[in-house]
Amino acid sequence: MIQEEFKFFKPCKLLQPYVRYYWVFNSCQMMNTYTFPIGCPQIIFHKRTPLFIPELNTTQNRLTISGQVNFSSHLKADDDVEMIVVVFYPHTMNMFLNTPASIFYNKEVSGYDIEDKHLNELAMRVFDCTDNNRCVTLIEEWLLSQLSTKPTDTAYRVNRMNAAIGKLFSAPHNVVTELSATCCLSKKQFEREFYLHVGMNPKEYSRIVRFQKALWLMQHQQGKTNEADLAYTSGYADQSHLIREFKHLCGYTPLSLLEVSTPYSDLFTTPI
Repeated sequence: MIQEEFKFFKPCKLLQPYVRYYWVFNSCQMMNTYTFPIGCPQIIFHKRTPLFIPELNTTQNRLTISGQVNFSSHLKADDDVEMIVVVFYPHTMNMFLNTPASIFYNKEVSGYDIEDKHLNELAMRVFDCTDNNRCVTLIEEWLLSQLSTKPTDTAYRVNRMNAAIGKLFSAPHNVVTELSATCCLSKKQFEREFYLHVGMNPKEYSRIVRFQKALWLMQHQQGKTNEADLAYTSGYADQSHLIREFKHLCGYTPLSLLEVSTPYSDLFTTPI
């Protein structure tokens, strides 16, 4: 019997600028996983046991919106797990929910609490469906319907933010004034827009990007990690800065992390 199974799905062409991918996870054993800030918000549909997060003393709802976080956490379940997850780009979930991304900062929010009738109806259809391939199709249909109702201005603002996110990904050391210039906004306007769409301020989010970039480099260095080189390539000021940030975001130094797990960057790795 397969005790754990992951399956990934690529979004359709119209949704690819907004949705990174979908994934389905099944497990018939107790679960206790340590997870790091990934830099992308998610909508989660739990068809069986929702996950408990001890750091927040919270059990996820069957329909959960998981926002940007700046801390690592455990994900626990004592029974079978079956979940379908929509992974958005850092700044695009606003295209589908009539709620600022900042509302979900460091929280696991019940999707029912935002009082979106259409999202609630989608959840009911997903939970009633036994075929997870069909469930992903239902989710895609809902996302496309939401996209079609958005005013042009909303899409423009998201696309404008995309330029800043792209620049930050390519060079995580970029300061806020450089990012705001990319969007043709003042520093104050940019910070307000960034917080609205991404869910945390630019300086804080850049810490997540640097951390995930370092994980990606470690992931491809096959365990041969030089912390000084890693710090320089990932956008940290120096090796001490790298170690301090790693301890804050995951509880380990880069070298000690290699002793307990295989580094993997959720932000810079697309599994499909």
